[in-house]
Amino acid sequence: MNFLHHRLIRFSALAMLALASLLVLGALPQHAVPQANSGELLLEMEAAQSKVHWALNTTFHTVHGTVALRRGMMRVHLATGKATGEIIVDAASGSSGNDGRDRKMHREVLESSRYTDIVFRPDRIEGKIARQGISIVQVHGAFVLHGSEHEMTVPVQAELNAGHWTASSKFDVPFIDWGLKNPSNFFAKVNHAVEIELELKGDFKESNGP
Repeated sequence: MNFLHHRLIRFSALAMLALASLLVLGALPQHAVPQANSGELLLEMEAAQSKVHWALNTTFHTVHGTVALRRGMMRVHLATGKATGEIIVDAASGSSGNDGRDRKMHREVLESSRYTDIVFRPDRIEGKIARQGISIVQVHGAFVLHGSEHEMTVPVQAELNAGHWTASSKFDVPFIDWGLKNPSNFFAKVNHAVEIELELKGDFKESNGP
């Protein structure tokens, strides 16, 4: 009987301790246990520190060039992956280092005096973004080239650290299939897609969204 009595007292004490713990936790404010994947990130790009490279394969060699980032920003809701913003590239800044070839590119292919901007507008992020460290995600959105909008998903590796971020990406833009003029001639043929490589840098801010 004494043994059962002691077991009953011990069980009652444990039950009271558990109940007291639940009452204390329930009384804590909701923000006392923050969600790791809540809130928003605002990523702003530093145009001067970012680089956009391109490469186009031809019959005889690969043409390499650059184009300048005009400006860019992206806002990401961490819980849903919803994204807004835009990345704008100055089409007229495209250069391959060959004046004659570049004049033809701007006059006949890009028509950069008329279509001055190349734009990417993200609408969602597929994959988890870490507030600190490296994240590998897919960025879905609309790519605007030569006045036409095309759906695209871009692979991105990003790193966030102490208010700064960097990102890199490599993808193909099928410019001829999208309706731009084919610059091939009788002697040299070009690939229907140009390879784009991004190196982006900037600052980011966090906010505790819903």
